[in-house]
Amino acid sequence: MIEAIEKNLQRGIKLLESINDEQYSDCTIPPYYSSIGNNMRHVLDIFSCIFQGFESGTVDFSDRNRNELAQIKTEHGIAYFNSIIEKLRSMKHYDFDQIITVCDDLGTGTLYANYTLGSALIQAHSHAIHHFASIGFLVYQLGVELPDSDFGYNPTTPKILK
Repeated sequence: MIEAIEKNLQRGIKLLESINDEQYSDCTIPPYYSSIGNNMRHVLDIFSCIFQGFESGTVDFSDRNRNELAQIKTEHGIAYFNSIIEKLRSMKHYDFDQIITVCDDLGTGTLYANYTLGSALIQAHSHAIHHFASIGFLVYQLGVELPDSDFGYNPTTPKILK
């Protein structure tokens, strides 16, 4: 599991290494006016929530860092990716069947559910792929070429040949 998640997060680093800060922080693209950096920071915040809470047994997905520098400066975004990957690597020997409580505000107040640590990581990984697909749209609108043809694709999604 850790290898698959890291492989996907490395795609994010590869993209950040291929764009400049202006492209990374550009919030001019409709309909959401959200930048590549906003999406990247959000993806990493979800992983960070898991790391902040799993040892205590409660992960709060609404308690995010929202580090502004990580969403406007590629070097800070890359550093955030690397810190998340380092924390992931340190989890290789954890019990992914460990039960944790996950909470989040889904729009009607905070809700709680029991997850395994593994299911929380799988959710964060799927969430990252989803946001990477949105980032792919932004990259296209900015006229930038994706450095990785698998960026934003779920491994189970059939690819359409051009």
